[in-house]
Amino acid sequence: MKRIDVLTLFPDAFESPLNCSILKRAQENGIVEIAIGNIRDFAKNKHGSVDDKPYGGGPGMVMMPGPVFDCFEHVRKLSAQEPRVILLTPQGQRFDQAKAAELSSEERLILIAGKYEGFDERIRLGLGAEQISIGDYVINGGELAAMVVIDAIVRLLPGALGDEDSHKDDSFSAGLLEYPQYTRPEVFRDMKVPDILLSGDHGKIAQWRREQALERTKRWRPDLLGETEKTES
Repeated sequence: MKRIDVLTLFPDAFESPLNCSILKRAQENGIVEIAIGNIRDFAKNKHGSVDDKPYGGGPGMVMMPGPVFDCFEHVRKLSAQEPRVILLTPQGQRFDQAKAAELSSEERLILIAGKYEGFDERIRLGLGAEQISIGDYVINGGELAAMVVIDAIVRLLPGALGDEDSHKDDSFSAGLLEYPQYTRPEVFRDMKVPDILLSGDHGKIAQWRREQALERTKRWRPDLLGETEKTES
């Protein structure tokens, strides 16, 4: 079983997302164990302080290293498996499908969700953590980012999806956006399902889907294409 630990100041933020749909089933079926550690439980004083003003001045508050280290060391002992440690921060490597696939092969992950103006730099240095960002924008904390990473990883685990091939045609999985999908009814508000999808010719359907995926990617995300794909008609 895979194990993912999340260290956060707001454990309640994970309650609903982790208890519905694919993530819920994956946990119930023993595919992955997801545990939430509350950094605030390791605060050093009676006020539960986990942040302080930055040295050198400036706006906002910075997460203190003490509570994070203590929480990490407590959680680290909950499993004998050596973890890969990740900080969710705008300064990190941009998260993509390739990184999701890479992380899905790890037996254990510890994700640390930041808050306020960020982490004391000694957290990254002392824990040997790598940094991941879900995009070039800033959100209020790392909880949403951690959920994105968890969701993308878990759906790639064997047995997590009802159909083992479901994720293989997803956008980005093969370097392209996904082809158009249709279901019943055959005609909806004068919009008809393409005839090729009703033909039963699986070879031609596969070719059409490839062409559509290429066309969509060229139009909306040309940055994803390699030189060979850019020249395909």
